[in-house]
Amino acid sequence: MITKRIIPCLDVRDGRVVKGVNFKGLNDVDSPVALAEYYSSCGADELVFYDITASSDGRKLFTDILTETAKKVFIPLTVGGGINTVEDFDRVLKCGADKVSVNSGAIRNPNLIKEASELYGSQCVVLSVDIKRVDEEFHVFAKGGREDTGIEALSWIKRGVELGAGEIVVNSIDTDGVKKGFDIELLKKVCELVNVPVIASGGAGSIDDFIELFKKIPAIDAGLAASIFHFKEVEIMDLKKRMKEENIEVRL
Repeated sequence: MITKRIIPCLDVRDGRVVKGVNFKGLNDVDSPVALAEYYSSCGADELVFYDITASSDGRKLFTDILTETAKKVFIPLTVGGGINTVEDFDRVLKCGADKVSVNSGAIRNPNLIKEASELYGSQCVVLSVDIKRVDEEFHVFAKGGREDTGIEALSWIKRGVELGAGEIVVNSIDTDGVKKGFDIELLKKVCELVNVPVIASGGAGSIDDFIELFKKIPAIDAGLAASIFHFKEVEIMDLKKRMKEENIEVRL
Protein backbone atom coordinates (compact mmCIF):
# COMPACT_ATOMS: atom_id res chain seq x y z
CA MET A 1 0.00 0.00 0.00
CA ILE A 2 1.27 3.47 -0.91
CA THR A 3 2.02 5.79 2.01
CA LYS A 4 -0.47 8.67 2.13
CA ARG A 5 1.01 12.17 2.25
CA ILE A 6 -0.10 15.14 4.36
CA ILE A 7 0.72 18.46 2.70
CA PRO A 8 0.30 21.96 4.16
CA CYS A 9 -0.22 24.75 1.62
CA LEU A 10 1.18 28.27 1.84
CA ASP A 11 -0.97 30.68 -0.20
CA VAL A 12 1.33 33.71 -0.49
CA ARG A 13 0.28 37.25 -1.42
CA ASP A 14 2.70 40.20 -1.19
CA GLY A 15 5.18 38.03 0.71
CA ARG A 16 2.69 36.92 3.41
CA VAL A 17 0.67 33.73 3.84
CA VAL A 18 -3.08 34.40 3.53
CA LYS A 19 -6.25 32.31 3.69
CA GLY A 20 -9.86 32.86 2.61
CA VAL A 21 -13.10 30.98 1.90
CA ASN A 22 -14.09 29.81 -1.62
CA PHE A 23 -10.95 31.64 -2.86
CA LYS A 24 -12.28 34.98 -1.51
CA GLY A 25 -11.88 37.21 1.58
CA LEU A 26 -8.15 36.65 2.10
CA ASN A 27 -6.81 37.29 5.60
CA ASP A 28 -3.20 37.57 6.75
CA VAL A 29 -1.78 34.51 8.54
CA ASP A 30 2.03 34.60 8.92
CA SER A 31 5.42 34.73 7.22
CA PRO A 32 5.94 31.90 4.70
CA VAL A 33 9.51 31.51 5.94
CA ALA A 34 8.40 30.93 9.56
CA LEU A 35 5.60 28.57 8.56
CA ALA A 36 7.83 26.59 6.19
CA GLU A 37 10.37 26.05 8.95
CA TYR A 38 7.61 24.93 11.33
CA TYR A 39 6.07 22.45 8.87
CA SER A 40 9.42 21.05 7.85
CA SER A 41 10.06 20.06 11.46
CA CYS A 42 6.61 18.86 12.59
CA GLY A 43 5.85 15.90 10.37
CA ALA A 44 4.59 17.33 7.06
CA ASP A 45 5.48 15.08 4.12
CA GLU A 46 5.71 17.89 1.58
CA LEU A 47 4.99 21.60 1.33
CA VAL A 48 3.24 23.64 -1.36
CA PHE A 49 4.01 27.35 -1.95
CA TYR A 50 1.58 29.26 -4.20
CA ASP A 51 2.12 32.89 -5.17
CA ILE A 52 -1.64 33.27 -5.56
CA THR A 53 -1.78 36.67 -7.27
CA ALA A 54 1.12 36.26 -9.71
CA SER A 55 -1.14 35.11 -12.58
CA SER A 56 -3.94 37.59 -11.97
CA ASP A 57 -1.41 40.43 -11.60
CA GLY A 58 0.33 39.32 -14.80
CA ARG A 59 3.76 39.12 -13.17
CA LYS A 60 6.43 36.56 -12.37
CA LEU A 61 6.53 34.73 -9.05
CA PHE A 62 8.42 36.49 -6.25
CA THR A 63 11.73 34.64 -6.09
CA ASP A 64 13.32 36.41 -3.10
CA ILE A 65 10.75 35.21 -0.55
CA LEU A 66 10.70 31.79 -2.23
CA THR A 67 14.47 31.43 -1.91
CA GLU A 68 14.31 32.31 1.80
CA THR A 69 11.45 29.84 2.29
CA ALA A 70 13.22 27.02 0.43
CA LYS A 71 16.27 27.39 2.70
CA LYS A 72 14.09 26.40 5.68
CA VAL A 73 12.49 23.36 4.06
CA PHE A 74 13.94 19.84 4.25
CA ILE A 75 10.95 18.09 2.69
CA PRO A 76 9.85 18.19 -0.99
CA LEU A 77 8.68 21.68 -1.99
CA THR A 78 6.19 22.35 -4.80
CA VAL A 79 5.97 25.92 -6.07
CA GLY A 80 3.39 27.60 -8.30
CA GLY A 81 2.08 30.99 -9.40
CA GLY A 82 2.83 32.89 -12.60
CA ILE A 83 4.42 29.88 -14.30
CA ASN A 84 4.03 30.56 -18.03
CA THR A 85 7.25 29.35 -19.70
CA VAL A 86 9.95 26.70 -19.28
CA GLU A 87 12.19 29.60 -18.19
CA ASP A 88 9.82 30.11 -15.25
CA PHE A 89 10.25 26.42 -14.38
CA ASP A 90 14.02 26.85 -14.49
CA ARG A 91 13.98 29.99 -12.34
CA VAL A 92 11.79 28.43 -9.65
CA LEU A 93 13.78 25.19 -9.55
CA LYS A 94 16.98 27.21 -9.11
CA CYS A 95 15.35 28.92 -6.09
CA GLY A 96 15.07 25.54 -4.37
CA ALA A 97 11.77 24.04 -5.56
CA ASP A 98 11.59 20.28 -6.15
CA LYS A 99 8.43 20.39 -8.25
CA VAL A 100 6.68 23.15 -10.18
CA SER A 101 2.92 23.61 -10.22
CA VAL A 102 1.33 25.06 -13.33
CA ASN A 103 -2.28 26.22 -13.69
CA SER A 104 -3.25 29.33 -15.70
CA GLY A 105 -0.05 29.12 -17.78
CA ALA A 106 -0.97 25.61 -18.93
CA ILE A 107 -4.51 26.68 -19.78
CA ARG A 108 -3.10 29.38 -22.07
CA ASN A 109 -0.44 27.08 -23.51
CA PRO A 110 -1.06 23.35 -22.89
CA ASN A 111 2.20 22.52 -24.67
CA LEU A 112 4.04 24.03 -21.67
CA ILE A 113 3.28 20.77 -19.80
CA LYS A 114 4.88 18.72 -22.57
CA GLU A 115 7.92 21.00 -22.90
CA ALA A 116 8.56 21.07 -19.15
CA SER A 117 8.12 17.31 -18.68
CA GLU A 118 10.56 16.62 -21.53
CA LEU A 119 13.13 19.02 -20.02
CA TYR A 120 12.80 18.21 -16.32
CA GLY A 121 10.88 14.92 -16.17
CA SER A 122 7.17 14.40 -15.56
CA GLN A 123 7.78 13.95 -11.80
CA CYS A 124 8.69 17.66 -11.70
CA VAL A 125 5.49 18.87 -13.41
CA VAL A 126 2.39 19.28 -11.23
CA LEU A 127 -0.88 20.27 -12.90
CA SER A 128 -2.97 22.23 -10.42
CA VAL A 129 -6.62 22.59 -11.41
CA ASP A 130 -9.10 24.97 -9.76
CA ILE A 131 -12.55 23.43 -10.27
CA LYS A 132 -16.08 24.65 -9.61
CA ARG A 133 -19.50 23.27 -10.48
CA VAL A 134 -21.27 25.35 -13.15
CA ASP A 135 -24.69 24.15 -14.39
CA GLU A 136 -23.97 20.60 -13.17
CA GLU A 137 -20.61 20.50 -14.99
CA PHE A 138 -17.10 20.72 -13.51
CA HIS A 139 -15.44 23.83 -14.96
CA VAL A 140 -11.77 24.82 -14.85
CA PHE A 141 -11.17 28.28 -13.37
CA ALA A 142 -8.08 30.42 -14.01
CA LYS A 143 -6.33 33.37 -12.35
CA GLY A 144 -6.70 32.14 -8.77
CA GLY A 145 -10.30 31.05 -9.22
CA ARG A 146 -11.42 34.40 -10.64
CA GLU A 147 -12.13 33.41 -14.25
CA ASP A 148 -14.37 30.64 -15.61
CA THR A 149 -12.57 29.24 -18.65
CA GLY A 150 -15.55 27.16 -19.74
CA ILE A 151 -13.21 24.16 -20.04
CA GLU A 152 -14.64 20.85 -18.75
CA ALA A 153 -12.35 19.84 -15.88
CA LEU A 154 -12.12 16.05 -16.25
CA SER A 155 -11.20 16.18 -19.94
CA TRP A 156 -8.61 18.88 -19.14
CA ILE A 157 -7.01 16.75 -16.42
CA LYS A 158 -6.88 13.73 -18.75
CA ARG A 159 -5.23 15.85 -21.42
CA GLY A 160 -2.73 17.27 -18.91
CA VAL A 161 -1.59 13.77 -17.92
CA GLU A 162 -1.30 12.76 -21.59
CA LEU A 163 0.92 15.81 -22.16
CA GLY A 164 3.24 14.76 -19.32
CA ALA A 165 1.96 16.04 -15.96
CA GLY A 166 3.26 13.67 -13.28
CA GLU A 167 0.91 14.76 -10.51
CA ILE A 168 -2.52 16.41 -10.25
CA VAL A 169 -3.69 18.80 -7.53
CA VAL A 170 -7.49 19.03 -7.49
CA ASN A 171 -8.56 22.32 -5.88
CA SER A 172 -12.32 22.29 -5.28
CA ILE A 173 -13.49 25.92 -5.15
CA ASP A 174 -16.89 24.71 -3.90
CA THR A 175 -15.37 23.26 -0.71
CA ASP A 176 -12.35 25.59 -0.28
CA GLY A 177 -12.10 27.00 3.24
CA VAL A 178 -15.61 25.79 4.16
CA LYS A 179 -14.23 23.05 6.46
CA LYS A 180 -17.05 20.60 5.74
CA GLY A 181 -14.90 17.92 4.12
CA PHE A 182 -13.16 17.24 0.82
CA ASP A 183 -15.04 17.11 -2.50
CA ILE A 184 -15.38 13.30 -2.55
CA GLU A 185 -17.55 13.17 -5.69
CA LEU A 186 -15.09 15.17 -7.78
CA LEU A 187 -11.98 13.45 -6.40
CA LYS A 188 -13.37 9.97 -7.10
CA LYS A 189 -13.97 10.91 -10.72
CA VAL A 190 -10.39 12.21 -11.11
CA CYS A 191 -8.81 9.13 -9.50
CA GLU A 192 -10.82 6.86 -11.81
CA LEU A 193 -9.59 8.85 -14.81
CA VAL A 194 -5.80 9.05 -14.36
CA ASN A 195 -2.94 6.83 -13.20
CA VAL A 196 -0.69 9.52 -11.70
CA PRO A 197 -0.73 10.73 -8.06
CA VAL A 198 -3.77 12.86 -7.18
CA ILE A 199 -3.71 15.38 -4.32
CA ALA A 200 -6.99 16.47 -2.73
CA SER A 201 -7.29 20.16 -1.86
CA GLY A 202 -10.15 22.20 -0.44
CA GLY A 203 -12.52 21.48 2.42
CA ALA A 204 -10.54 19.90 5.26
CA GLY A 205 -11.91 21.00 8.63
CA SER A 206 -10.97 18.14 10.94
CA ILE A 207 -8.99 14.93 11.30
CA ASP A 208 -12.17 13.03 10.41
CA ASP A 209 -12.26 14.73 7.00
CA PHE A 210 -8.85 13.26 6.14
CA ILE A 211 -9.90 9.81 7.43
CA GLU A 212 -13.04 9.97 5.25
CA LEU A 213 -10.94 11.02 2.23
CA PHE A 214 -8.47 8.13 2.49
CA LYS A 215 -11.15 5.55 3.39
CA LYS A 216 -13.62 6.52 0.65
CA ILE A 217 -10.97 7.01 -2.04
CA PRO A 218 -8.15 4.49 -1.44
CA ALA A 219 -6.51 5.62 -4.69
CA ILE A 220 -5.96 9.20 -3.50
CA ASP A 221 -2.30 9.93 -2.76
CA ALA A 222 -2.38 12.96 -0.50
CA GLY A 223 -4.50 15.45 1.40
CA LEU A 224 -3.60 19.13 1.24
CA ALA A 225 -4.86 21.81 3.63
CA ALA A 226 -4.02 25.30 4.81
CA SER A 227 -5.92 27.08 7.58
CA ILE A 228 -6.52 24.09 9.87
CA PHE A 229 -2.75 23.57 9.99
CA HIS A 230 -1.84 27.29 10.08
CA PHE A 231 -4.12 27.95 13.06
CA LYS A 232 -3.23 24.63 14.73
CA GLU A 233 -6.82 23.41 14.66
CA VAL A 234 -5.25 20.12 13.56
CA GLU A 235 -1.70 19.12 14.48
CA ILE A 236 -0.07 17.07 11.75
CA MET A 237 1.32 14.42 14.11
CA ASP A 238 -2.10 13.98 15.77
CA LEU A 239 -3.62 13.47 12.32
CA LYS A 240 -0.96 10.93 11.35
CA LYS A 241 -1.35 8.96 14.58
CA ARG A 242 -5.08 8.73 13.96
CA MET A 243 -4.44 7.61 10.37
CA LYS A 244 -2.18 4.86 11.70
CA GLU A 245 -4.92 3.77 14.13
CA GLU A 246 -7.33 3.60 11.18
CA ASN A 247 -4.86 1.36 9.25
CA ILE A 248 -4.09 4.07 6.70
CA GLU A 249 -0.47 3.80 5.59
CA VAL A 250 1.40 6.93 6.74
CA ARG A 251 4.92 8.09 7.56
CA LEU A 252 5.28 8.89 11.28
